[in-house]
Amino acid sequence: MKLLLILLGALLAVLTIKRTSAVQGSNHLICYYDGTSYTREGLAKLTLNDLEPALQFCTHLVYGHAAINPSSNKLVSNNEKLDLDVGTGLYRTITGMKKKYPHLKVLLSVGGDKDEVDADNNKYLTLLESSNARIPFINSAHSMVKTYGFDGLELGWQFPKNKPKKVHGSIGKLWKGFKKIFTGDFIVDEKAEEHKEEFTALVRELKNALRPDGYILGLAVLPNVNSSLFYDVPAIVNNLDYVNLMAYDFQTPQRNPEMADFPAPIYELNERNPESNVNHQVQYWLQNHCPASKINVGIPSYGRAWKMTTDSGLTGLPPVSDADGPAAAGLQTQTEGLLSWPEVCAKLPNPANQHLKGADSPLRKVGDPTKRFGNYAYRSTDDKGENGIWVSYEDPDTAANKAAYVKTKGLGGVALVDLSFDDFRGACTGDKYPILRAIKFKFQ
Repeated sequence: MKLLLILLGALLAVLTIKRTSAVQGSNHLICYYDGTSYTREGLAKLTLNDLEPALQFCTHLVYGHAAINPSSNKLVSNNEKLDLDVGTGLYRTITGMKKKYPHLKVLLSVGGDKDEVDADNNKYLTLLESSNARIPFINSAHSMVKTYGFDGLELGWQFPKNKPKKVHGSIGKLWKGFKKIFTGDFIVDEKAEEHKEEFTALVRELKNALRPDGYILGLAVLPNVNSSLFYDVPAIVNNLDYVNLMAYDFQTPQRNPEMADFPAPIYELNERNPESNVNHQVQYWLQNHCPASKINVGIPSYGRAWKMTTDSGLTGLPPVSDADGPAAAGLQTQTEGLLSWPEVCAKLPNPANQHLKGADSPLRKVGDPTKRFGNYAYRSTDDKGENGIWVSYEDPDTAANKAAYVKTKGLGGVALVDLSFDDFRGACTGDKYPILRAIKFKFQ
């Protein structure tokens, strides 16, 4: 009997440790700050004073985005007048915030889909292909991190994107399979295997250069980049401090102009691409021996919006066919098909818009009681075939659902992309950074 009690006690202790480690594992809250938000006009401008209230919640702040000079293969600022000491000096100002927030780690991101790339001559791939080209990149990256007081570097490497996939019913799937016999699959990168090996070498060489100074090296797996093509997970994870899986923008009005659908579901939806969800991306990295504690799930702070047409129907139930590309740009972010959370919030039913008509009338919100796929809101077209819009978006509730997923899986944490699209002015409910706060609250 005594032996049985000892064994039960040991088992309980193991279970407690596992449960505790799962909770403790979810402690990264990596916040992205896009430097270009500092140059925006009006209410979309995120000043350093506006940024500060977020820093109490963030464990890491990633400043984006640096670029690669294709002639020299060196890491350079994407906007010298904004970033460097010859201008506004945001690099040094941002890293200087560690004095007030000593818990904060500040990293510099390279790439991240913000550095202009020629599709026919991708400088990120060209750099990988030559060990002589990698050397100036590594040396300049180390120098920039050290000169401006960053705690490390994040690689948002711009590998070729997957081709958009259409939603097919059972008949459509049969036809697609039949076509493949004659046309073959779409090849993203004919040299993918070589680039995978070369990226592994870059990560190893870069970490060796950063390690003596204790600098962090992170990886951001950009949206719609196939991990199996470009990342040898077991070979690179030991040289990475974290991996941010940007599991969103699977569907966007630019990639899928005629079909509106959930851009960032947690789980697979019926008759959709089984890879286009958070859970698939996470499971792939776990199954390829990436420690759960190094995986952070990317959560966007914005929505993707399509124009609805008279042929899109009245229900708004996704996938919505016969869409007509990106919806009109919001007043703040001024980007077609993209709406920040406060821009979405202003379009949902509220006292200020309940009596408005036409393009200003409120959208109909459809929530997600299953906590699996996300919210959406829409306005069907009017009698003239105008003013139709469909948007799926992240809000504090859906972000909290994803944080709960992260916590349950015992993952490292969350990467919020980015602070400038959260409601940093508190326009919606009065709370500044409500999405960021919702994530932090869920981790407590």
